[in-house]
Amino acid sequence: MNLSAFLTAVQDTFARGGELLQLGGPVVAVLAAMSVAALAVVLAKLWQFRRLRLSDRRTVEHSLAAYRRGDVPSALATLDDHPNPVAQTVAAAIRFRRDRPDAGELQREEALRQAGVRLEALRSHLRVLDVIATLSPLLGLFGTVLGMIDAFQEMAAAGNQVDPSVLSGGIWEALMTTAVGLGVAIPATAAASWLDRRVERATHAMEDAVTQVFTAELAHAPDTHDTESHPRHARAYPAAQSAAS
Repeated sequence: MNLSAFLTAVQDTFARGGELLQLGGPVVAVLAAMSVAALAVVLAKLWQFRRLRLSDRRTVEHSLAAYRRGDVPSALATLDDHPNPVAQTVAAAIRFRRDRPDAGELQREEALRQAGVRLEALRSHLRVLDVIATLSPLLGLFGTVLGMIDAFQEMAAAGNQVDPSVLSGGIWEALMTTAVGLGVAIPATAAASWLDRRVERATHAMEDAVTQVFTAELAHAPDTHDTESHPRHARAYPAAQSAAS
């Protein structure tokens, strides 16, 4: 497609959009504004998630593996300057454990508080999509009802000389607002559901990673039942037994 054909197609699209706004009236204009707002929110969230590298999970897994081995500097070096909110939360939790190992519960609460702040930033503007997805079909139905009222008013004013074409034209214009409302609501609902799922996965990843940081010692702790049944196994964990005593 050459440039002139592309410009012609764009011009035709805008012309059809103007006709649609003229036929649908203010309801279609509101729906068009809502569709633009929904598209802006989706693009902004996609850019935010890409900038934060929200899909990157290996970095956190590698850091947690280093932390479980006791290599705290390597665990923090893996997470430093990483934009992922899960990575930032894990780095904060590791530093809490390193600097104040005696205040585990308070540190966990603070790490979860910071996680909640980061998650709130991820959820920002998602409510706008939910509102648009809910209100768009209702606005479309409202426009249809108004159009039907106008059509039947014209039919009543015409009396016995009713023109079926006028009535069908009025009904067509009325039903068009419902179609526009559904056309806005369906993609908005799909986008909101997908973005919500991305945030839910990040929430689970944060909670799981913070728990792993504060329970890393349990992964190497001996089983008391096994040590009682097999005394020779108890000699394999002198550090754990001295810490317990």
